[in-house]
Amino acid sequence: MASTASPYGLRAVNELGGLPYAGSTRTFLIDPAGYNTNIFNGSIVRINTSGYINIVTTNGDDSTPFPAGTIGVFVGCSFVNAQGQTMYSQYYPANTAAVNGSSITAYVIDDDRAVFQAQADGSLTQAALGSNIYLAAVQSTSTGSTTTGNSNTALDASTAAATSGFAFRIVGFADTPGFSQVGDAYTDVLVKFNPGAHSYSNATGI
Repeated sequence: MASTASPYGLRAVNELGGLPYAGSTRTFLIDPAGYNTNIFNGSIVRINTSGYINIVTTNGDDSTPFPAGTIGVFVGCSFVNAQGQTMYSQYYPANTAAVNGSSITAYVIDDDRAVFQAQADGSLTQAALGSNIYLAAVQSTSTGSTTTGNSNTALDASTAAATSGFAFRIVGFADTPGFSQVGDAYTDVLVKFNPGAHSYSNATGI
């Protein structure tokens, strides 16, 4: 039972329509000079106007929507360290800079039809199915663990509504006996990006 708040960001589970998620990602670059914010596995990221990946710093409600460059969910990165070794990391450590002309590669689930599992910061009943929802708090350098590398971003249970400007649609529940069930104190739900909240369904360029 999800009786404890233990959010983990967004985790891909399948495609809209039910096809299994096959683990596909697309690679993007993080500024080789260094970006000043941790990016954790499960964080929502965007392409900035310089063409590099940044964390999204709005909560996705109708007054502070995700920016037009929002591209998906970060699941790790790779970079070359000072010893010339290629390092693969669960998260991007803030201010990590590329060395010797190398790149910092971010791995992102950029499929705008992907379905993600996330935990809400409160209880959601069956009546929440089909509602729209947004993040419980703005993502920052501290919305995750540098020990596990995972995000701790959650969804705001109190906001589930029909409001069209919210970033996500609730399309199901992680209804697994012994783990999470509908109506638990911190309900785990299945969501997808709403049209306009993801760069591939947003007609506005960067």
